[in-house]
Amino acid sequence: MENHLTSELKDLFTQQVNAAPVVLYIKGTASQPMCGFSARAVGILNNLNVPFADYNVLESDELRMGLKEFSNWPTFPQLYVNGELIGGADIMIEMYQSGELATLLAAK
Repeated sequence: MENHLTSELKDLFTQQVNAAPVVLYIKGTASQPMCGFSARAVGILNNLNVPFADYNVLESDELRMGLKEFSNWPTFPQLYVNGELIGGADIMIEMYQSGELATLLAAK
């Protein structure tokens, strides 16, 4: 696998995931998600009334590929809470349905 994660990108992602308690990397933006999984992830956080920072991974291939290496997670969206990767849409949906996500986010 080609290495896209430069030290500059690693620093950028580290800064982003630590800049807000809840960070969501999605295809598109929170106001205009560009795929169904991103829309569901945004919807879940909105339903829980959780403020979050969102970053559009479609801005560049370099960002998207670098973030996959940074997180060691192959798909988007990617949810971070307190700087830690929680997972993608499937994990968010499971955690939301079980109530675990609300508990985790309330503790943030």
